[in-house]
Formats: sequence, C-alpha cells, structure tokens
Amino acid sequence: MQNSMNKEHNENARFPRSSGILMPVFSLPSAYGIGSLGREAYEFIDFLEKAGQRYWQVLPLNPTGYCDSPYSSYSVFAGNPYFIDLEALIDEGLLAKSEVERVDFGSDARRIDYEKLYLSRLELLTLAMSRANLSEDEGYLHFLSQNADWLDDYALFSVIKARFSMKPWYEWVDEDAKFYHDAALQRYCELLADEIKLFKFTQYRFFLQWAKVKSYANSKGIGIIGDLPIYCALDSSDVWAHRELFQLDEDGRPTLVAGVPPDAFTQDGQLWGNPLYDWEKMRLDGYTWWGRRLEIAKSLFDVVRIDHFRALESYWAVPAGDSTARNGHWVKGPGQEFTDALKAAFPTMRFIAEDLGFLTEQVHALRKASGFPGMKVLEFAFDPSGESDYLPHNYEKNCACYTGTHDNAPLYQFVNEISKEERAFIAKYLGVNDASNEALAEAILRAGLASSADLFVAQIQDWLSLGEGSRINTPGTSEGNWQWRLLKGEANDALAQRIAELTRLYGR
Repeated sequence: MQNSMNKEHNENARFPRSSGILMPVFSLPSAYGIGSLGREAYEFIDFLEKAGQRYWQVLPLNPTGYCDSPYSSYSVFAGNPYFIDLEALIDEGLLAKSEVERVDFGSDARRIDYEKLYLSRLELLTLAMSRANLSEDEGYLHFLSQNADWLDDYALFSVIKARFSMKPWYEWVDEDAKFYHDAALQRYCELLADEIKLFKFTQYRFFLQWAKVKSYANSKGIGIIGDLPIYCALDSSDVWAHRELFQLDEDGRPTLVAGVPPDAFTQDGQLWGNPLYDWEKMRLDGYTWWGRRLEIAKSLFDVVRIDHFRALESYWAVPAGDSTARNGHWVKGPGQEFTDALKAAFPTMRFIAEDLGFLTEQVHALRKASGFPGMKVLEFAFDPSGESDYLPHNYEKNCACYTGTHDNAPLYQFVNEISKEERAFIAKYLGVNDASNEALAEAILRAGLASSADLFVAQIQDWLSLGEGSRINTPGTSEGNWQWRLLKGEANDALAQRIAELTRLYGR
C-alpha cells in the first residue's frame, strides 16, 4: 500500500446523518439451518429500505473455525460456504429439491445447529460441483486467476487439514507440508485435486452470490458495513502460508499472543491466543498483505469496521503458554503510518474504528488523526457517576452510536440485568417516568436516534423487543454463541413502518 496521507479521503470520511441495523447473515431465516444469500437476504434488504435505513451491518463473512466464531476463521480472505444459497443451486439444476429436503439441518428455527451443518453441507456442495461444467465456466476461470494468491493456499490448507483429521497445521505429521515446502505442496495438489476443486468451487459460488446481494442492496440505497477482525487465527491458511509475517518460533508456535489486560470486568484480562503480527516486516514491504486483504473487503463491503482499532496504536502481548492475560505488556503498533497507508491505498473506502476497551490519549489521537469515526456504545454509557464518554451529550458528530455490539446483550436483556442505581440514572438522564424494561429500552433507542452521532446502529433484536435468549455472543464463553436467528415474518411491514417513523422524526 502507498504510504502517504490522503486529504481528500479525510474530507469525505464523514457519514451522512443516517442509521442502520446490525444483523449477521447467519441470523437470516432459512429452511436450511442457517441464514444464506438467498431470498431471505433480499427480503431483509427490502425491509431495511421500507424502514428508512441506509446501512446493513454484518459480522465477518469468513468460514467459522473454533467455537463457530466468525472471528476465528481458517482464512480471513475466504467466504463462508454455509452461506451459499441452496435454492439457487436447485434453480440451476445442480441440486434436486428432494436431495436438499431430505437432509437434517436441525429442527429449531431460532438456533443454528453447526454440527448438523458440518456433517451435511459439503456433501451437497460436492454433489452440486459434480454437475457443474466448470471447465467452460468463464466466470469461474476468471475467479480462479484473480484470487489465486489466497485461494490456492486456502483450498490446499483445507484439504490437507482434513487429511490429518482436522488437526491444526502446526501438529501435522508431514513436516514438509507443515512447513509449506514446495515439493510437499505439489504432491498434495496432485493427490487431492478433486477435494481442492471443491473448496475453489464453493468460494466462487459464495463470492458470486454475495456480489448479487450487495448489488441489490446498493440499488435500494443500502450500504453494507462489514467487519474486519484485527487478528488471524493461528490455525489458518493465512498463518500457515505466511509465517514470516507473524511472531512465531522455528516450530511455527507463537512467542507472544494477543489479548487485552485486566480491567473492571475481567480481573485476568482476556486471553485471545492469536499470533501477533511482525509489523516491521509488514512495513518493509509496504503492507502488501494488508493491501490485498482490504481489496477483498472493498469488493464485499461499502464500509469496513476495523475490529480492535486500539491495537494499531499499542497491542497487549502475552507470553505464549500463559493461562491468563495478566502478564502481558504493551507493544507499539504501526500507528499513523499504517492508517495513512490505508487511506492512501483506498481513498474512497469508508472505515469505522472500533475504539473500545482500554483507551489512552495516544489511541484517541490516532483515531482523530485517521479521521475514522469511532464507536459510542449506549450500553456502556449509564454509569451513575455521570462521567461516561458514551453519554450522548459527549458525542462529536463524527462517530457511530450503537445500542450495543454483537458482544453485548440486546437492549431488553440489558435493562433487565442492570442495577437499581443504573436504572434510576437512565430514567433520570433520559427523562423517563416509567422505569419499566420496555420504557427504558425504548428511551435508549430514541436517545441513539436523537444523538448528534452521524451514524446510529441498533441490533435487530432491539427493534423486536427481544431479550434473553437472543444474544449473539457472550465474551468469555465457548458454547451457545453465534446461533441466534430471526424467525420468518418478524421483520415485517408493521415493524418497518415503526422504525421508519422514528427514523424520520430524528432526521436520519
């Protein structure tokens, strides 16, 4: 990436006064176990248009790895094959409806059963690929040539991993494959050619279908806000194929890993375990790997939310092998040189800085210098002391206000769980006489809409008045996350009309 400031980008970085809804693709309704890029995605875009919204915010679209988390993926470039619309494959004659309907995708329309998806989805996609005339599909051949730099590694990694019982790459018994030696890679390419072709086919189908969804959204005046996880999973094709870009030892193990320090909520901090980047090596080649990653993101999204933005200023490095994040230390990140390079290389792309967590004056200065809007989370605002930076009267316009993120409880669960002191403060601050859950949640929604923030985003659960059981993720837990789904008919015209009326009322 070019490494210079782009003033034109800074001037155009502000959002128009607008609003959007946060809902993962996997949360869309579907008869096949998980939200997909099919009819329901288009219907949700229609709902957003009727509701007067300008943005649909999604979570990472990558294949899910550990604990089914989209933030722990086998590739930061690849798309999730579970999202491929099976109805489209039926319409094209690549699958028979009876073949799809006889598969057990799970019986709970509200929850995703990832085990059932894992056992069935690739079988169907393999069958579809066997009926596709890929050798004469010019779109497929073009996709392969344009994405070979990451696709070849991802497909080969995936099939070798399956060959070795899904063990992480650093435990593969074939040392030559483990260490990415050319002769071994060529041998596996020949041995596993059909399996490799499947992973390339699924990526082609994912990107083809997503491009159509995004084009439809844009035609309706809806922009897509995507999420860019700051770190890669250790067990990923990204780290396997580019060990030189990470802080690893000779055996491919991290010397230091990512996390965040102890705070008022977690006395041990959070130990994420991701390998850390070798930012100096990345700087020396002009952040080429990041440039390619952002090229893919630009094709998928209209706005990119940079997850854990504060790590660009300084990141918390924990000795590998520690059981908590307590013994970590701060290490300087790439800072403004990197954000300047992003803006210079992608002058028309909009960014949101996820500047949450332990913030310092240096982090605030970097965010301000970047011009990227930061995030203000209303569920963090209502400290009875009245000193929170997240209270709406403290906002600058160049920010994005959220009721909560995917890591927060939906509003109705939030207000049900807070202390009496917090309830009283919310009622007093927002001028609510009725301190019921319903009244407080409604008042918080209205406060976000009325705030001076250029962008306001609420979770769809907040508009549906859904509480416990509808949470997307509970940080620090490994079960029950990333499963919640919207039921068919919940995002209806009556709800769209209500949202649209409030959106107009507050000038969004």
